[in-house]
Amino acid sequence: MTGRPGRPLRIAQVAPPVERVPPRAYGGTERIVDELTRELLRRGHEVTLFASGDSVTAGKHTVTVPQALRGARYMADPGPWFATTQLMVLRRRSEFDVIHAHLEFHNLMLARAASTPVVSTFHGRLDQAFAATALADRPPGLVAISHAQAQEHPDLPWAGVVHNGLTLRHMPFSLERDDSLCFVGRIMPEKGILEAIEVARLTGRTLRVAAKEPWLPWELDYHRNVFLPRTKRASVEDLGELGQAERDALLVRSYATLMPGSWPEPFGLTAIESLACGTPVVCRPVGGLQEIIRHGQDGFFAQDIEAMASALDDVAALDRAAIRRSVLRRFSAERMADGYEAIYGAIIASSNAAESGATGGGLLPADARVDQRAAGRVPKRRRPAGASSPTGQSTAWQPGQRQAEAR
Repeated sequence: MTGRPGRPLRIAQVAPPVERVPPRAYGGTERIVDELTRELLRRGHEVTLFASGDSVTAGKHTVTVPQALRGARYMADPGPWFATTQLMVLRRRSEFDVIHAHLEFHNLMLARAASTPVVSTFHGRLDQAFAATALADRPPGLVAISHAQAQEHPDLPWAGVVHNGLTLRHMPFSLERDDSLCFVGRIMPEKGILEAIEVARLTGRTLRVAAKEPWLPWELDYHRNVFLPRTKRASVEDLGELGQAERDALLVRSYATLMPGSWPEPFGLTAIESLACGTPVVCRPVGGLQEIIRHGQDGFFAQDIEAMASALDDVAALDRAAIRRSVLRRFSAERMADGYEAIYGAIIASSNAAESGATGGGLLPADARVDQRAAGRVPKRRRPAGASSPTGQSTAWQPGQRQAEAR
């Protein structure tokens, strides 16, 4: 593959100090760091994982904090631990060909200070007011996990867009289902938990909730004073925070997974896990979900609670085996590693060219096999399903509408 490094690389994978790698339960970023590290090691690269002391890896391990902060019930400002993580990486920067940071906006200080090429993946939202200021220096090596996320700042010199990938082939699959719905995620307003409860109430179905254990004060307050009282309005089973095997068992037996959040979901790991189990997803057409869900094939887009409730009537007609086959092909850990290998090779070549005084065009070669738009330019996406048209008319998907072909 053009753009992939021609030799094994010395790679630093830098994880946040908040969760262990891999996480015992909740922890999307840490799951991706673990999957990517495993696949890079399998390909012969030398990988050093900077992560908490309770993390586990087959590669080299540099401990950044004795125990992951959430597991240790650490309630103080985590900022100093992010800072010390950066300092530990910087002290050893000469040992690596490339540094891959997963520290969100803390990536930017690392990219500014390190002489070694830095790839910065953003796993969270980029639509906050401060993001434009933080990204104003336009550092190289920026990677988004969906085109929707990159489109929040289309003028940045994006190195590429690499969809998250997981080892999905081991996830369970069965055609035997019950009539329940499931919700997997954080119990916070942007995730749409209250809307999910209302959909369950309207349809008379049980909603099983597998959610991150509340930890921070505002999470505890919302869980206690908003979520728990609302569960009395419908048949809701609060299962708490589940480990991977328990979560898989929940997904594989559910009729459908609800993702009614209205925030610009950067990607949507829950969606690909659900699809790998053959369980359709009903969600709003927001963020990276538009790049995962094929309307009418993997599930349905719906703009409001009533439309979601109606869409559930059509879920039974979907081909669950075809759903699984498609997601295993589109969102594998191997495909994700292909994308990052291309970016590693390109940013190293660009750094070497800059040191020698050579100039070139975009960061990535035109035929690099990586989910990316042209470096430095993310063209506008077609208007997503359910978005407002220029005339103000809704183009929302309607339950029962089928998509003619896969995106």
